[in-house]
Amino acid sequence: MLMKLRIRDLREDADLTQKEVTELLPCDRLLYSKYEREERPLPLETAIRLANLHRVTLDDLVGRSEKTGR
Repeated sequence: MLMKLRIRDLREDADLTQKEVTELLPCDRLLYSKYEREERPLPLETAIRLANLHRVTLDDLVGRSEKTGR
């Protein structure tokens, strides 16, 4: 699944550490790390907060392409 790569890429593109992201969510850093590694499912509420934080759509957040719908 591309979601792991996309949330990590967005965080790194914004020059944010996991700790900084979790302070803005709020969320525990260890839990957020598990979201990036896909060890825990990303709750919709957290996905929405991350999309708002990075100013992207939910489709962008999870790596869904507008062209293919996948």
